[in-house]
Amino acid sequence: MKGTSGLKSMLAAADRILVIGCPGSGKSTLAKRLSRALDLDYISMDRDFYWLPGWRKRPRDEIDHLITEAVTGKRWIMDGTGLSSFHLRLPRAQVVIWLRPPRYACLYGAISRALRYFGRNRPELPAGCPESLSLDALSYIWNFERDAVPSIEAALRDHAAGIAERGSHIPVLQLKSRRQMRELLDLLGRPA
Repeated sequence: MKGTSGLKSMLAAADRILVIGCPGSGKSTLAKRLSRALDLDYISMDRDFYWLPGWRKRPRDEIDHLITEAVTGKRWIMDGTGLSSFHLRLPRAQVVIWLRPPRYACLYGAISRALRYFGRNRPELPAGCPESLSLDALSYIWNFERDAVPSIEAALRDHAAGIAERGSHIPVLQLKSRRQMRELLDLLGRPA
């Protein structure tokens, strides 16, 4: 991974990290591993905010309340893109890790996850939400770069402009392959 100078110390010093990206990109896996490596509380947006048993979505005001409470925590890593809550999460984040592997890698990740957990709960989902995969989900993944990325870029740009006025900075680390994710974890596992 290029530019590792200072990356390890930046992540080690961060108390609050967002991990965002396309479904199937590896957000939950990376966030859980980073939570252990950096001793941060792991928060899953799907499990902790969005879903109730039976794949019932919480009401929006309840989701926002739960997120608002969670981001007040001192040390955490949160996985989930959730554009509608960026305004609650970005102001508290110190680093954003944006996973951007190619769509085929995300499709492979989502399909292999669905096969591994089909009909059962995966750890980053609440009880009563068995794994499944729909054509709508596959279409969302296929079109993620076209449909979601412009909104993510705009939200990050708007947030960066706002904090620049206050003289601060939030680094956004983009990882474009599983190899880069492994290299990041390897880097954090190395002694200083």
